Amino acid sequence: MDSTQINPLVDFDGLPPFAKIRAEHVEPALDLRLAHNRAALRALVNSTQNYTWDNFVEPLEALNDKLGRLWSPVGHMNSVVNSEELRAAYNAGLPKLTAYYTELGQDETLFHAFQHIANGPEYARLDVAQKKVIDNALRDFRLVGVDLPPDKKTRYKEIKQELSQVTTKFEENVLDATHAWHKHISDASLLSGLPDTARALAQQTAQRLSKDGWVFTLDFPSYYAVITHADTRELRQEIYSAYVTRASDQGPNAGTWDNSPLMERILALRHEQAQLLGFDNYAAYSLATKMAHDPVQVLQFLGDLALRSKPMAEQELAELRTYARDQHGIATLEAWDVAYFGEKLREQRYSFSQEDLKPYFPVNRVLHGMFDVVRRLFDIRITEAGSVETWHPDVRFFEIRDAQGELRGQFYLDLFARPGKRGGAWMDDCIGRRKHPTGVQSPVAYLTCNFTPPVGDTPVLLTHQEVETVFHEFGHGLHHMLTRVDYISVSGINGVAWDAVELPSQFMENWCWEREALNVIAAHYQTGAPLPEELFDKMLAAKNFQSAMMMLRQLEFSLFDFRMHLNYDPALGARVQQTLDAVRREVSVFAPPGFNRFQHSFTHIFAGGYAAGYYSYKWAEVLSADAFSLFEEQGVFNAAAGKKFLTSILEQGGSREPMELFTNFRGRAPSVDALLRHNGITGDSARCTTG
Repeated sequence: MDSTQINPLVDFDGLPPFAKIRAEHVEPALDLRLAHNRAALRALVNSTQNYTWDNFVEPLEALNDKLGRLWSPVGHMNSVVNSEELRAAYNAGLPKLTAYYTELGQDETLFHAFQHIANGPEYARLDVAQKKVIDNALRDFRLVGVDLPPDKKTRYKEIKQELSQVTTKFEENVLDATHAWHKHISDASLLSGLPDTARALAQQTAQRLSKDGWVFTLDFPSYYAVITHADTRELRQEIYSAYVTRASDQGPNAGTWDNSPLMERILALRHEQAQLLGFDNYAAYSLATKMAHDPVQVLQFLGDLALRSKPMAEQELAELRTYARDQHGIATLEAWDVAYFGEKLREQRYSFSQEDLKPYFPVNRVLHGMFDVVRRLFDIRITEAGSVETWHPDVRFFEIRDAQGELRGQFYLDLFARPGKRGGAWMDDCIGRRKHPTGVQSPVAYLTCNFTPPVGDTPVLLTHQEVETVFHEFGHGLHHMLTRVDYISVSGINGVAWDAVELPSQFMENWCWEREALNVIAAHYQTGAPLPEELFDKMLAAKNFQSAMMMLRQLEFSLFDFRMHLNYDPALGARVQQTLDAVRREVSVFAPPGFNRFQHSFTHIFAGGYAAGYYSYKWAEVLSADAFSLFEEQGVFNAAAGKKFLTSILEQGGSREPMELFTNFRGRAPSVDALLRHNGITGDSARCTTG
């Protein structure tokens, strides 16, 4: 029997058959799909000279959707159930996929077909979203070199191929370095200060590794518990040193998975790519698809926030140093002390610890509460659906319906950290919304986190920060799933400017701080009692504790990323550490130790989609804070405001420019005032430079 006849990745309908997918299925299915797409494309462009939406664009979108639906589960499984076999299959397929999309972008026949539509009578008959598809396509053809001479087209293809390989290797090195280190402890006295949940997780990890005692890892729940709560300073120092030197030339595994040469190569290739296309640097190239107009605007935006935040951050650090010295005898505050003494100072100042909140955030209560929040806001219902194939037993599956019972979207929820799963939290699309001859293809999303997994019979209890993370990723998911746009290139999160894509996610975080919302999100896991008013008041009082220091930390990341891509000079090389050191001297208030190599695991910019775009988090936070201010004025569950956000932002996807959508929602351009107020940072109010 032909192997493609039993290959679950070949022409599956509906949801991906995760339980049946094996590494050996990937390459044959991809080869078959690519060959089919190439043949279909040639037939498409040769079928007529009078190109229209119906005879050209819609069939082209259908072809690309088929390919995207095949690759989506492959890429996702590579991130969440990574294995040597799957990694090899993914890496074998990636160059083929990169070559295909580069060919597509540089195909002059396809380009002229889009031009024919844009310049002819057909364009005037299209709706707004269809016109946006055409406009974006023409822009993107030029951004992949459709009008380059043949030798430069060839070089562009070579650059894209190598970039796909080296960025993937960067992420693999981080994953391998993270999982290569662990700390085995048999002396219970070293666990002083650690919460019971952290101890139980460490004991469970030890049992899985056939060890006695406790084992701590560099998975974030384990690392964070130690760095924040462990009384043993040497233990904090050891795990800090291992964490911040992952995949670098420093630390316990120095040189084994060193990303230093990969960073050099990634930046060199990006710079060459940008210059091939006529841009001065990769930062300018990156902004061609973003809200920000030019690099100067981005730097002014970040610099202004830093200027407003730094005086308060310096005061916060001085208070922390004084506290550590006077109350604990620590003459010199080190990097592995900051989170620990920060938590101690928070407890002293507000009689409040993050651990106090955890009993009120059992994971199922949080999920049901979050679903109730969006029901009140957007009039949608979310229910769990069974009998769906997944990639791991922990994964759950849900569907979203509106008040009329119409299916609006579905999502997988994968909450817990485990071996073979990359760190962090993210949303990705499994299936996009698209109208086809027999109906509408409903969007499906992956929502992924890395929380402490279940231990014994005790329900998983989340920190408030983890509750915010769930709301954040769910905001991305709502953006993808609630779209009403019927063309996949601009439906959901597709086609949305990268520096606006964080608007719905950060917007949803606001409800984690509202009493009315917490009444449905939070309840004690044993008694069912609501979050006490006294604890809520303490939580609010502590909300902006060290907020300026946290603001500067994000601005440090953003400026480092942007300047590194803006100022790259082939004659001087990447100057990664030098750039980071210069940014820290300018905006930071606390210098990390010389061995710190956080950049070596900065996957957002070296392996993700945030290159020269990490500033987007703060850019979109301005938008989200200002958007939420309407609910502060009208009520956090105001139905009219919720419907307006749904119809003005979430349902629109990438069909219109984000500034137009925001202005339609808020009635004006955005202001930075709400962001500064939410962070407790005082200063002269000003119109936000995102306008």
